[in-house]
Amino acid sequence: MKRIFYLLIATLIVSACSSSKKHLQKGNYDSAIQKSVKKLMKNSDSDDDIEVLDKSYKLANEQDLERIKYLKMEGKSESWEEIAQSYQRLKYRQRMVRPVLPLELHGKTIDYNYIDYDSEIIEAKHRAAEFFFAHGQKLMNNNDKESFRQAWYEFSKVKEYWGDYENIDNLLAESRYMGMSRALVTIDNNTHLKLSEEFIDELLAVSPQELETQWVEYYTRALDENTRYDYHIKINLKVIAVFPEGIKEIDRIEKKTLEDGFQYVLDKNGNVMKDSLGNDIKIKKYKDITCTVVETAQKKSAQIDGDVEIYQTDPLKLLRKDPIGANSHFEHYSARAIGDVNALSPESRELVEREPLPFPGDGEMIMRCSESLKIAIRGILQRNKRYIY
Repeated sequence: MKRIFYLLIATLIVSACSSSKKHLQKGNYDSAIQKSVKKLMKNSDSDDDIEVLDKSYKLANEQDLERIKYLKMEGKSESWEEIAQSYQRLKYRQRMVRPVLPLELHGKTIDYNYIDYDSEIIEAKHRAAEFFFAHGQKLMNNNDKESFRQAWYEFSKVKEYWGDYENIDNLLAESRYMGMSRALVTIDNNTHLKLSEEFIDELLAVSPQELETQWVEYYTRALDENTRYDYHIKINLKVIAVFPEGIKEIDRIEKKTLEDGFQYVLDKNGNVMKDSLGNDIKIKKYKDITCTVVETAQKKSAQIDGDVEIYQTDPLKLLRKDPIGANSHFEHYSARAIGDVNALSPESRELVEREPLPFPGDGEMIMRCSESLKIAIRGILQRNKRYIY
């Protein structure tokens, strides 16, 4: 049993080691280093892990240093970001292996000289910030949204690499403002009815935040006369109809047979017959009862129809038009009973206990449409997000 246990442990160790070797063979040097360091922290005498670490470390550093040399010789300003990242990898890799150094392999000490990369990193970051700053300003001169957005990303890199570089915060704010698309959502009432502010507010409560992206904002109220909107979403209400109140009565008869006492069984002489125990023989009597149910159905409905138009404002262009509509219904059922209510089913009894209700007013019926209409508006805006960018 012990032998099996030790074989299992050995298998796991070999498997783990081969994993780091696989990373080395695939050229994933930093992953190989990370795995090797992790295992050497537990067992610093593992020759296989030391070999993987040493080879991966040297190859990774050689790769980064050669790339840095080439990029510097090439002399392109846009390369400074990659140079900074390469120096940062060298610094991080050096810090990653330090906890397990020095190591012994076949009688030879493995250690690496400490190199301070900070000055190179600072210079590369500053050069990268200079490039992104200049490129961002150049993009701003293009005076189009896509360029403003790209400029914002460039200025964000400046902020990342060199915090308070010149006027960077103002440029970030300006490029973001100029790159933002703004969509104004409004209600256009073309019906014969004057709609209340409450109703309009309810329809516009469509949670614009659910629709917004990094570069698109929705508004349901105009901010000020100086704000320019790139898109105008018009919710056109064309028809509001409240249909007349309807009352319909239906009669039905319900019957039931009930036990109604008993009677004695008489013989041919008119005497009460006895059973084998000497008891009087009785039979149950039944009677039929009926009740007329007059069921009253009260119904009223309202309907709103219109469409949603999505316009691009500059130049003015209709991008999309979708029909929209909503309904509200009032239904109430009650009944009255004529006759013996004991003949009624439980359902009919419950109906008889209900009283007729007053019909809701036309305004209330229209207001009831607002919730379903709001859901329809939200659905159309969600489906058409691709038109607004």
